[in-house]
Amino acid sequence: MIPRARDQIRFFITQNQIPPYLCELRDLKNNWINFQKMDRGLRTRLSNPKPQPSHTISNLALGPRPHLLQFDRKEHPSLMRIKLLTTLSAFLIATLATSIQAKSDRPNVVILLADDLGSGDLGCYGGPVRTPAIDSLAAQGTKFEVFYSGCAVCSPSRATLLTGRQHIRTGVYNWIFDQTQKSHLLEREITIAEILKGAGYSTAHIGKWHLGLPFKGHSNYKPTPAQHGFDYWFATANNAEPSHRNPTNFIRNGKALGEIEGYSCQIVVDEAIDWLDNNRDPDVPFFLNVWFHEPHQKVAAPNDIVEFNQNLKHSEGLPKGQTELASIYSATIDNTDRAIARLKQKLDEVAPAEDTLIIYASDNGSYLRNRNSSLRGQKGVNWEGGLRVPGIFNWPGTIPAGKTLETPTGLVDILPTLCSLLDLDRPTDRHLDGANIAPLLLGHPAEFTRSQPFYWHVHRSVPIVAIRDGKYSLVAKRDNPELSSTNKTDEAWIPLIKEGGYKDYELYDLISDPNQTTDLAKVLPETVETLKTKLLEINASIMADAPDWHLQ
Repeated sequence: MIPRARDQIRFFITQNQIPPYLCELRDLKNNWINFQKMDRGLRTRLSNPKPQPSHTISNLALGPRPHLLQFDRKEHPSLMRIKLLTTLSAFLIATLATSIQAKSDRPNVVILLADDLGSGDLGCYGGPVRTPAIDSLAAQGTKFEVFYSGCAVCSPSRATLLTGRQHIRTGVYNWIFDQTQKSHLLEREITIAEILKGAGYSTAHIGKWHLGLPFKGHSNYKPTPAQHGFDYWFATANNAEPSHRNPTNFIRNGKALGEIEGYSCQIVVDEAIDWLDNNRDPDVPFFLNVWFHEPHQKVAAPNDIVEFNQNLKHSEGLPKGQTELASIYSATIDNTDRAIARLKQKLDEVAPAEDTLIIYASDNGSYLRNRNSSLRGQKGVNWEGGLRVPGIFNWPGTIPAGKTLETPTGLVDILPTLCSLLDLDRPTDRHLDGANIAPLLLGHPAEFTRSQPFYWHVHRSVPIVAIRDGKYSLVAKRDNPELSSTNKTDEAWIPLIKEGGYKDYELYDLISDPNQTTDLAKVLPETVETLKTKLLEINASIMADAPDWHLQ
């Protein structure tokens, strides 16, 4: 409990004999209801001249605690009013103090997101890059063997992470190009930051944003991270430009900063550390959303780290032209891991490790095919290689250490899971596509359910759509030849996306065939029809929510 609040409570207990158990009331809403009941009951008592039985707080819905506050029926009304006001003052201060205490009991939350990191890059996932800091988060926490991105490309996946909703519902169809597009994460969406801020958290976004920012020379309205629940933000609209080295496009709370010397991941961590030291509210828990640019192209890292990562294992299986790129790519991951080590050291200085929940993941699979755990496909494509990413949850003392879980989960699950772990209300006025995976994290797998299959859609991909339900993956191609597969979205195509259908369905058993080599559609036609029905139902729901930007 905050010392000043504790001293106030002690004063009221000493002066007015208010029982200490009032300080333990935890639910502000219920306390206010009880306050109203007590007020109404005593107002009735004071206005009624007839003799009444004695009233106690226990008679007024605060539980069986007799003799706490007696109002004798012969007392003068003025004295009774004084007692009432004194009691209610102590009651409200106790409620405020316990509300603050409830907030401080919640952990800090840190989300670390890589950009284009494959499921087979990290050391703890059997990858070639030495990543001791991230490996330590996994060793001291729980990692998922199968963890899914929100989309096979950047902006949509980030929208899904922040909202727990399929990205098209939120207004994000593909990666966002602010110079020509109106699209952005809709302000009407409820983000993790808004939920935590509403619960008393201090919130900050540090790093890549790519969910829409105002662009000079265009009148299109786009909200900033501030409109999505972040008290403080330090971000780039898209990638670090001109590369990870000496980026020129960071913006702090709306002000462009120009060139910053150093490498992006280290600059991002410098800012996160500075926020922890100088800009957050130290009396409340914090939400720190750290989104790195690495290893997205254009890649850059210090020469000594590049040299350290120059070996055949890093470029194995790649075309000759990508061999040199592989060592720099690996070096950006190595450099990010070193930055995370610095951030973790600062987090441990700020609060005990058991007071901070850290989540680590990537927005989509790698563009280097040899970094996606030998799975089919890569970034931008709705095969497993484009969709699977690392997923690590670290909260010492609450989430078991050293566990690897096989149940498929993903970025879409983070918002409902945080609401469960932190005992916060999840949004009920909109459809959430994710599931609460807290039972899996806390060791109660029998209590876990997923009410809806995973669903992915990106118009440029072949296949254009995919779902996963249990062990099966169903994918399909577009049936509209007019819909372009160009990488950048023209918002005039949105009606075709919303109204389009699918064909050439393929079915894969991801347990026996994770590389999706054997199409079972003709062997299991009933399974195809069952999953097709589910896919089309989810698709219809999503497209009904989706905005049409070219009409706005």
